[in-house]
Amino acid sequence: MSDHMLRERVDRFADARVLVVGDIIVDHFLWGAATRISPEAPVPVVNVQREELLLGGSANVLRNIVSLGGHGALCGIIGQDVMGDKVLELVAKLGVSTDGLVAGQRPTTVKTRVVAQGQQVVRFDREQTGSPSRSSLEALLHYLEGHLHLFDAVMVSDYAKGMVSEQLMTRLHQLLRTAREREQRPLPLIVDPKPVNMHHFIGATVITPNHHEAMQMTGIRIADESSLLAAARHIRDDINCDAVLITRGEAGMALLQADDRLVTIPTMAKEVYDVTGAGDTVAATLALGLAAGSTMHEAAVLANHAAGFVVGKIGTACVTPAERTAAITTATI
Repeated sequence: MSDHMLRERVDRFADARVLVVGDIIVDHFLWGAATRISPEAPVPVVNVQREELLLGGSANVLRNIVSLGGHGALCGIIGQDVMGDKVLELVAKLGVSTDGLVAGQRPTTVKTRVVAQGQQVVRFDREQTGSPSRSSLEALLHYLEGHLHLFDAVMVSDYAKGMVSEQLMTRLHQLLRTAREREQRPLPLIVDPKPVNMHHFIGATVITPNHHEAMQMTGIRIADESSLLAAARHIRDDINCDAVLITRGEAGMALLQADDRLVTIPTMAKEVYDVTGAGDTVAATLALGLAAGSTMHEAAVLANHAAGFVVGKIGTACVTPAERTAAITTATI
């Protein structure tokens, strides 16, 4: 496929609308320098110089969608707390409606990372997991029922915090079937999964586990292309999805569709500094590509290039418009 045609595919992102459903996280970064070891324990003493609060989890998928030039909305649960207010503020700054954000009874999930000299020293999490309360679930479903028709694709971002429950996914599948039949247009369901919830995603359009998640989901040790193909087939057949895209870090990606041909896509990253948020970038780009009418292979190649930029950054990163253009310039299908 020519650069011109590929650019045309990405230009369509501006008309694509993706609904992101999943676990909302606040990524809290403490940046500093470590020049000595603590006399109290054999650990570095980090002199914190700045801190940063960013959208994480499913909210980072939304951030990537907007950064890539697309349109989106977020459906998920936040706490009635300071960090929940921060999520509302950050989502609003993206120019996105906050109507799909439900203030639940549990606190907003926060991941705090301490980074010194460009290296993560420690991470600590503050979270309360489990299925949504009945009132929160009803509010989520009410939003989905009233807004699903506004979108061209649905992206489920599962971080195993409990938001992506069996009840939610059962109803979402029903709504997607109804929307397809009523509107007579494809409405792809893209899933970035956690193995524990694998069977919530039966019938998805495409599922995007990473290398380790694919091994957990199948019990197959992926050591070569043969075992990679076996694992991809196992996932595809087990949950009856159209395609499986396994992300493999420095080894790139592998795509399996109904034709049973495994397509490997080499990584575009020059150097890998930090994989934080890379899966979110893949999910966002893949969803935008499919929402904009790209083929699965085209969307996967674009996602691979976008991820190549993100892993070269430190922190929860996303692709800028300039990087998107650069990715297209070097992309070939």
